[in-house]
Amino acid sequence: MSLRIVLVRHGLSSFNIEHRIQGRDDLSSLTPTGEEQARAAGRALAELRLSAAYCSPLRRAAHTADHLLEAQGQGLIPELRDDLLEIDLEPWSGLLRQDLRERFPEQEALWRRAPHTLELQRSTGESYRPIAELMAQAGGFRQMLLDRHGDALDGDDASVVVVAHNAILRCVVLSLLGLDGEGFRRLRIDNGSISVINLSRQPSGDLAVQVESLNGTAHLDQPLPVQGRGARLLLVRHGETDWNRQGRFQGQIDIPLNANGRAQAEAAGSFLAPVHIDRAYTSAMARPRQTAEAILASHPGVPLTSTRGLVEIGHGLWEGRLECEIAEGWAELLSDWKRAPETVQMPEGETIHDVWGRSLATWQTIAASLSAEETALVVAHDAVNKTILCALLGLSPGDIWAIKQGNGGVTVVDYPDGPDGTAVVAAMNLTSHLGGVLDRTAAGAL
Repeated sequence: MSLRIVLVRHGLSSFNIEHRIQGRDDLSSLTPTGEEQARAAGRALAELRLSAAYCSPLRRAAHTADHLLEAQGQGLIPELRDDLLEIDLEPWSGLLRQDLRERFPEQEALWRRAPHTLELQRSTGESYRPIAELMAQAGGFRQMLLDRHGDALDGDDASVVVVAHNAILRCVVLSLLGLDGEGFRRLRIDNGSISVINLSRQPSGDLAVQVESLNGTAHLDQPLPVQGRGARLLLVRHGETDWNRQGRFQGQIDIPLNANGRAQAEAAGSFLAPVHIDRAYTSAMARPRQTAEAILASHPGVPLTSTRGLVEIGHGLWEGRLECEIAEGWAELLSDWKRAPETVQMPEGETIHDVWGRSLATWQTIAASLSAEETALVVAHDAVNKTILCALLGLSPGDIWAIKQGNGGVTVVDYPDGPDGTAVVAAMNLTSHLGGVLDRTAAGAL
């Protein structure tokens, strides 16, 4: 049982084209391109049975919601919510970005470097912190969702769509993950993009949050978000194996791809065929190497390097076993693994901290080796990818269940300020090349 939250940013607006600060002003309107982006998002969501639709009252978002819901075909009427208003940047609203840099250079630099610390002053003379205010607003929206749709956590599944703006949607994601405004620059939300977050209830009664996908743009005929300055890394999970399908714990037993996994790898290769790749790295195991080779079939001449630092978590005595078999001998430890994975030492295996240390060190070494113009492919495993993404998003080793990595899923990480700057998760777990907006790959076992 779960509550699925589908987040959609409004389509391209007139101020987006002009590179003006929009904020909370309602002077910007959807462009024809923005209207088509909204309709494309609606068509992509046509398979979902939606329980409700919520949107910002600002017209660029409200009009996006109208076009989206008409194309989605269910006949829903969106509810306008003030807690989905965009960030309040009153002193800057309407300024061209170039004018902002020239008139307020120190504030503009702080906005790019550490926006959660930025303080502005309203026309009334009141000082305020825009990100702090927006995080409180996002927290209120989160609570409304739980109050109104909490039954879905204990009964039938439900899906809601939320149409709003760049900054507020980032803050909604951060709020759901239990993060603060310091993580604002770690995420990217493009015009017309679709993100999916699942909420469920743990046996303890606590809320479990899982980011299924982030910033998907394939429905806009744009496989990946446009790359800006800085290096880019494409993080891919290997295709399916028979043990994924059966739900067996694989760990470091070298199980190859099955027929479906090979098809997933080839689909990922077709998806990434238009993308320039300079070099590639893979775990030293067969299933990620086979996936990397299928992707690189469209990129002849790209060197592929294998590394032990990216191998899957060692499950020790659990490897090769089904969950029900593990429960017979290690019931309490298995329960702890599901509830608090950071506390578990696998019997004769590794801890998630072990994987965190070696996978992140390998990732950082790869990132540091890239020039500003390069793109690298990295193919690894579920636990490895999850630890890398938790670290990049500001989460902890205990948060690995908050990240979904489907077989053959593609994640995009950018380094606009170099390897020592803040990494931006520009898209996560894209699986549209495997069929539709939702990730339907095998749940497998971790």
